[in-house]
Amino acid sequence: MKVNLQLALNDAGIDANQTSTQRQLVVSVSAGGETIDRTVPLNLCLILDHSGSMQGKSLETVKNAACLLVDRLTPEDRLSVVVFDHRAKVLVPNQLITDRQQIKKQIKQLTADGGTAIDEGLRLGIEELAKGKHDTVSQAFLLTDGENEHGDNDRCLKFAQLAANYNLTLNTLGFGDNWNDKVLEKIADAGMGTLSYIQHPDQAVSEFGRLFSRMQTVGLTNAQLLLSLMPNVRLAELKPIAQVSPDTIELPVQPESDGRLVVRLGDLMKDGERVVLVNIYVGQLPEGKQAIANLQVRYDDPAANQIGLHSPNLPIYAHVTREYQPTPNPRVQQSVLALAKYRQTQLAETKLQQGDRAGAATMLQTAAKTALQMGDASAATVLQVSATRLQAGEELSESDRKKTRIVSKTVLQDASPQ
Repeated sequence: MKVNLQLALNDAGIDANQTSTQRQLVVSVSAGGETIDRTVPLNLCLILDHSGSMQGKSLETVKNAACLLVDRLTPEDRLSVVVFDHRAKVLVPNQLITDRQQIKKQIKQLTADGGTAIDEGLRLGIEELAKGKHDTVSQAFLLTDGENEHGDNDRCLKFAQLAANYNLTLNTLGFGDNWNDKVLEKIADAGMGTLSYIQHPDQAVSEFGRLFSRMQTVGLTNAQLLLSLMPNVRLAELKPIAQVSPDTIELPVQPESDGRLVVRLGDLMKDGERVVLVNIYVGQLPEGKQAIANLQVRYDDPAANQIGLHSPNLPIYAHVTREYQPTPNPRVQQSVLALAKYRQTQLAETKLQQGDRAGAATMLQTAAKTALQMGDASAATVLQVSATRLQAGEELSESDRKKTRIVSKTVLQDASPQ
């Protein structure tokens, strides 16, 4: 299996008279090029909150959703289940799917009790996941309905970074309205996974199923974007690189010893692109077709038992002319809007925390207009409702805040059928 890599500038033309020109570069990456559909074994860890607040329908629907995932796994796949209240334990050690009924029996016996220690659940989950990570797609689904009252949020983030270093993907699911959306977002972002919101217990099956379906489409793992900038080209100073699809995530940049810049992408899907937006500044260049950057992807192919593979080096060119006429690229503009929607919503949240309700409402309205520009009507509605409530002097409910965070990060889509 190979990497599909596509590049585009928001405007490939550059004015030769300008001493500095800002450009946005969109990088689209996916797995593909395979005529025979080889299946990569899955290595799934469920990290489930069974604290006292999960009592009743909440825990029952989560157990049901977990059992349905067990039924979807193949004998070549691996599963582990870690559960936590104010302590954590391994309910199902990392194992091949040889006895579904026994695994489901263990899950069904789970009862609700105690407080919440997310970091301990995450620690044990990473340990179990690491045991089966060789030549597999390794992901964790972490579900909680509460604050990390018996744990340490900074410790959670350190574990999430450790998981990323181990090439493990972390997805987080907030259940109900009382979970800490900032912490779960940071865990998912560090683990290059997805933050999901289960507002009602009945949504547990579809959300688990949606994440599992996405996991099944992964063809390549441990992907890293390698970026070489030509002389006279530099990254923007503040947050220069972000993923904008399937979820918006601000991406850290690390230098390689050879001078290239490295950005972790994680798992690559066969039927969906990871889209990354790079903000660069180009200095004055001579007229003609000029290379401004080279890009390459380093990745592992677990189905072929190969690691450290490289895609062909791909240059990106600008056309420098003294008769410059703007020719914007609509597809790149869509990515620019997606990042703007996210950052405007983040700014609104900051203003709200500072007590600036009017400023927060204005930024949410701006984000709603941005969402409309990119054709994201669902997000526009959620963002405008929150803005209107603030303007009316109302408080945003926990549900409002969480919906706002989710729609800022992604374009909502229907869950996959079971």
